[in-house]
This record gives sequence, structure tokens and C-alpha cells, in this order.
Amino acid sequence: MLYFSLKMSELLVIAGVVIGVLMIFRIYVNGARCKSKAKLHGKTVIVTGSNTGIGRVTAVDLARRGARVILACRNQTRGQAAVDVVQRESGSKNVVYMQLDLASLKSVRSFTETFLKTERRLDILINNAGVYMQGTTEDGFGLMFGVNHLGHFLLTNLLLDRLKECAPSRIVTVSSYLHNHGNIDFDTLRTHKEFGVGAINSDLARNLNKMSRRLLKGIAALFFKDVEAGAQTTLHCAVQEGIEALSGRYFSNCAVQKVKAKAQDDAVAKKLWEVSETLSGLS
Repeated sequence: MLYFSLKMSELLVIAGVVIGVLMIFRIYVNGARCKSKAKLHGKTVIVTGSNTGIGRVTAVDLARRGARVILACRNQTRGQAAVDVVQRESGSKNVVYMQLDLASLKSVRSFTETFLKTERRLDILINNAGVYMQGTTEDGFGLMFGVNHLGHFLLTNLLLDRLKECAPSRIVTVSSYLHNHGNIDFDTLRTHKEFGVGAINSDLARNLNKMSRRLLKGIAALFFKDVEAGAQTTLHCAVQEGIEALSGRYFSNCAVQKVKAKAQDDAVAKKLWEVSETLSGLS
């Protein structure tokens, strides 16, 4: 057998190199940052799912810029607690909670009705909320399809006129790079078999079992962006000047990215829009 020993100084050098490599790797993983210094005084923003994760980080940043920020969340207790956090971290008191359960089309309609009656403006809508768990919505749709897509689809359409009135306005919908690996099966939209998760170390996986959460946490700590880094592209799309001509494009790391051909299939997009209109009661 071969034995060898290292001096303490050599161990410290090795440890320093390893730590340095890991730090550089984390900088690479976290990616680009939103560089815009735009102020949003007089503007109103809705951020769904903003009681935790990248949604809350996004809300803090927008509140710091002077926007009136609506935290649109399902759970009132968590939502009110998030208001306190966002106000404290942003230094702004112009942050409020409004109840919105994207797993209930009735709740979506109730939210928009209340919002349109009580708020004069809507300049930015950020469709951030997402779930990663099995189940069905109040209306019988697959939970992930219902919350991640259908609820936001209805919400956006019901708020569209107000957004147009406040033009130039923006809609930012948080997506996942895993769209590159998926296909739409229109026959299963009413089932609970839909999956979708992005590579952000957020609270999205809070509904997994304990062992799965522990395993994911270790992997995520090294290979996934943290929530602040994960919010940067959302913020870029919400406030960056000069990107209006890129409306409808897919962004990652604060830049437009190419998508595969199936993500540009106009026939599939048209069908999904029509199906979504029907399922959400818009047609």
C-alpha cells in the first residue's frame, strides 16, 4: 500500500484552491444580473406567489425602486408576513397583500374584480407563482397545469385592458428551461400528470417529502441559482430599458435565448390558447 502525508500548509493551500474554484463556479451558476437603475415611482406592480422565494426577492427590488407592489398570494398569514418582510427590506410602506389562489378560477376572478375596483393603475404584471406537486385544482384540473398556466392565463386576460390603459406596460411570465424537453399532450390537460420545475434553489419544492427535500437542497446549493440570482432575469424583463422590441421572447440570464422549434410552433400555440380560453371560461 502507498502512504503519504501532507503538511498543514499544503492542506491549507489545497483547501484554498478548492474554495476558490467553488466560488468561481457559484458566480458562473448565478449568472447575469439586472443592470437597470430605473425608478418606478407612481407605477403599480402585481407579483404572484411573492410571499417566498424569487417572487419575494422580486417584490423587494421593485418596492425599492418606488413602485406600489401588490403581493398576490394564496395564504393570508404568509402573505401578510411577507408584506412586513418586503416593507422592511425595501424601506417602502407602499406594499400590500391581496388574496389570490391560482388553483381556483373563482378566486382569480374575485381578485381581479377587487383589484380593478380599488387600484387605478397596473404597469407591470409578474406571473411568478408556481407549484411542483401532484393534485387537482378546485376546478378539477391538474394542479401544476392549473396554477402554473391556466390560472395565470385567466389572470392576465382579465387584467389586460388595465395594462393597456397604462401603456407602456409589461407582462413577465416566469418559465422553465425544461420546456425544451417537454411536449404538450392536450388529452391530459384535465389530469394531474403535468410536471414542470426550473433550476432555481427556491421554495418551489417545499411540498416534496423530507428525504427528497434534503437531497435536493444539497444539490441545489451547488448547482442551482440562489433566489436573488434567480430573480435577476425577471427584474431585467420588468424594468430594463430598450427591450420593448423583444416582446414575447424567451429570456434567461438577462438575455434573449433561442428556443427549440417546438416552442415556436404557431399551430400548437394557437391550439393551446383556444383550449385555455375554453377551460378558463373566457370563451
